[in-house]
Amino acid sequence: MTDLSDFMFTLYPYAKSLHIMAVLSWMAGLFYLPRLFVYHVEQAEKVQQSLPIFLMMEDKLLRLIMRPAMIVTWLAGLLMVFTPGLVDWTYIWPWTKGASVIAMTGFHYVLMKRYRDFANGQNTLTGRQYRLLNEVPTLLMVIIVISVVFKF
Repeated sequence: MTDLSDFMFTLYPYAKSLHIMAVLSWMAGLFYLPRLFVYHVEQAEKVQQSLPIFLMMEDKLLRLIMRPAMIVTWLAGLLMVFTPGLVDWTYIWPWTKGASVIAMTGFHYVLMKRYRDFANGQNTLTGRQYRLLNEVPTLLMVIIVISVVFKF
């Protein structure tokens, strides 16, 4: 078991670095995609031939940036969580961070569903509703950062 623990501790700085980079990429997408949806709702009908452009940008953001970043975030995060002695589960912070990351993942899937609705011509939300949705990742990010920094 010591060899595995030593190996995981050796990997820790790499996992943490990868985790931070992946989180930044994922969060950028989580902030930007609802904003694209706002423009999609409010501008696509006004500008000829813009609908396919919006759909392409949203699809590429989801598939090529956000999904891989989410997966790497989870994998690197789990590697750190399972590194022995790194997380003290008697504190509240790992639980609040974990719940917030799960909620962030759920939000990611909500955005995927909203994209599919756009692609199928079935969007029912307004620009204002997408602006409000855009606050969800901000709130979750605040909870996650405070949890990790202060470790209550």
